[in-house]
Order: sequence, then C-alpha cells, then structure tokens
Amino acid sequence: MKSILILMISLIALPYAGSAQVIEGIDQITPFHEDLAAVKKGEKWAFINTKGEIVIDYRDDLVWSSYYDSKSKKKKIKKEPVEYPVFNEGKCLIKKMTDGITYYGYIDKTGKTVIQPEYLNAIPFNQGHAIVLKVSKEELGKNELLDKKVVSYSYDEIVINSSGDRILHLKGPEHIILTKDKMKWPPAIESYLISPNLAVAKTKDDNWKLFPLITSNQKL
Repeated sequence: MKSILILMISLIALPYAGSAQVIEGIDQITPFHEDLAAVKKGEKWAFINTKGEIVIDYRDDLVWSSYYDSKSKKKKIKKEPVEYPVFNEGKCLIKKMTDGITYYGYIDKTGKTVIQPEYLNAIPFNQGHAIVLKVSKEELGKNELLDKKVVSYSYDEIVINSSGDRILHLKGPEHIILTKDKMKWPPAIESYLISPNLAVAKTKDDNWKLFPLITSNQKL
C-alpha cells in the first residue's frame, strides 16, 4: 500500500512552485530533511528541493534509514518505523555491490560520490562524524597446488570525519569470510557517537569503553 499519508503531508508542505516541473507516477514522497525530500518511483528514489524540482535523479543505490512516525491505533499512540533515504549533514548513504558483497559510502546534495563505497557497514553522519566498518586484506602466502594466493580478511570499527578521513579506531580487527554466501547481511556496528567529542564501543566482555574524539581536521 502506498504511503498516502506521507505523500499528502509532504505535498501540503511544498510552497507554491509556479513553473516548477510536474512529477507524475510517484509511489511515495517523504518529509523534508535539510531542504530535500526523497520521492520513490518503482524501486528507485530521487530527491526534490522545496520548489518541487528533481535535484538528484532516480537511482537504485540509495540506502534507507529508519525514522519513527507516530500513528494512532485505538486511541493509543503507536510509533512505527518508516524507512527512506535522507541527507544528514549534507550526505546520504549509498551502496555498491562488488563480487556479491555490499559496500557503503556517501554522496553529497548534487549526487556526487564524496566518500567511496568501501565499507561493510556505515551510519549517517552526526555532528561531523560517522562510524564505519573498514575492510582489510592480508596476504598469508600462496597455495602452490592451486597456484592461488592465500588471503585473510578482517574489518575494524572506526570513526571518519566529513572528508572520509579515519580519525579514531574503536575496535577490531574482526576476522571474516568475505564471500557472498557468508556476507548476506552486513556486520553490526556496536559503537555509538554520544556527543561531538565522545564515542563509546562495546567490548568483548559486554562492557563499554569511552573514547575522546580528536578534532575533525585531524586524521590517523
């Protein structure tokens, strides 16, 4: 069922567009975030500005984020998750499939890729930072019988700044088997940004470790 309520609210919020383009066949339109709203047609999403103009054309690599919408049911307010792509601090998550593995990166408000999709998982930017899972590859030797290199893969949970620079290592490495059969879902991110200057990461003994963040113009 199409999201009629979201469509009606968002259309009412649009200012008079005058000669703005008419967009037809829309399945869903979302609330505005940072002056952009996502519109869905089929399996693809685009972004419009407050004039109703498409500023990022329809594409199938945008990543959905979960937001909670209050709905009334039998006089009780129930919050339900609504999933759609949004911009946070000028960036929107994208994904790219390589050898059956999904990698995540970011675009800016022009649709340009500003942080390449190279992470096994990633979260939206928050106060200048984002947590991502960075993959590492290590060559262990060579299988002479099969004439193939023996490699090992792992990932680290790190914090990046708005330029994509690594500024803090939170945890890892965690060893993985990097094949599409073993990586049907991205590994979970187990750390949180709790302030502009602090992050916390879950330890192996189920405790938490607090990290100060270095400033965004620094990198490791």
